[in-house]
Amino acid sequence: MTKHLLIELGLEEMPAYVVKPSSKQLRQKMGQFLEENRLDFDKIEVFSTPRRLAVRVVNLADHQRDYSEDFKGPAKKIALDADGNFTKAAQGFVRGKGLTTDAIEFREVNGEEYVYVTKNEAGKPVQEVLTGVVDVLKSLNFPVNMHWANHTFEYIRPVHTLVALLDDQALDLEFLDIKSSRISRGHRFLGQETEIKSAASYEDDLRAEFVLADAQERENLIIDQIRELEERHKVSVEIDEDLLDEVLNLVEYPTAFMGSFDRKYLDIPEEVLVTSMKSHQRYFVVRDHEGNLLPNFVSVRNGNAAFLENVIKGNEKVLLARL
Repeated sequence: MTKHLLIELGLEEMPAYVVKPSSKQLRQKMGQFLEENRLDFDKIEVFSTPRRLAVRVVNLADHQRDYSEDFKGPAKKIALDADGNFTKAAQGFVRGKGLTTDAIEFREVNGEEYVYVTKNEAGKPVQEVLTGVVDVLKSLNFPVNMHWANHTFEYIRPVHTLVALLDDQALDLEFLDIKSSRISRGHRFLGQETEIKSAASYEDDLRAEFVLADAQERENLIIDQIRELEERHKVSVEIDEDLLDEVLNLVEYPTAFMGSFDRKYLDIPEEVLVTSMKSHQRYFVVRDHEGNLLPNFVSVRNGNAAFLENVIKGNEKVLLARL
């Protein structure tokens, strides 16, 4: 019988450039942990926003695979003394494998007999093995770290929540002084704390609190919103891949919008304008269908469309001050 495992670590906002590589690292290290612990699974799905890193293991086995391995020891002439008793070499060999001399058998290899033992180990229930998952989270590497409160442990940002579910069963884990539960955090301004009902309902439970945990879903939504702005305003928006990657890792619930600036600023060299909008403001550049720069920009808000006109005006003022 298989189950879905969900682990989510809730943090303070991470820098955008850290989110994607950390999510990939979590997938890789989780897969390595499961393989080393003989736990079969179908696939590993990752989720990430500026305030969370999460992984879902799909169809995880409910027990480890049974383990059986043969070990070759010293030659028989070294393993037995003149009286036929096992020597310290033989005793030390089996002790190192967690066995006794009762497990020893002799097998011939290239005309000479050697000590062999077979170690068998029954697979543990998955719940016992998953106590080590916290070590996977702690092992993540980041380009910068910090410590907080009384902790000497350092991490990319302070940790606030830990969700650990095996299907709909809450696991008992602990990250520093944070005990695991099924409580996650919604959008900082639009959402609230929410209960994750099961590993399978993760995305839906967070979506109800204005969080799109799937980075690909956020990216697709941003692109669709930009295409809709292009169609509505009959323009062409440059979707720079690096900028798109940065923006989607700055927001949990994206809403794209178009702003404008005085046409007189088009007299500024295009390279200066584009650099100011893309590098400093994280704005997408807008052109006409002939490729000419237009006095507009597209940005992405971390929120819904409520009071969007105020957001547009605020961004226009910031850009005007920079220009």
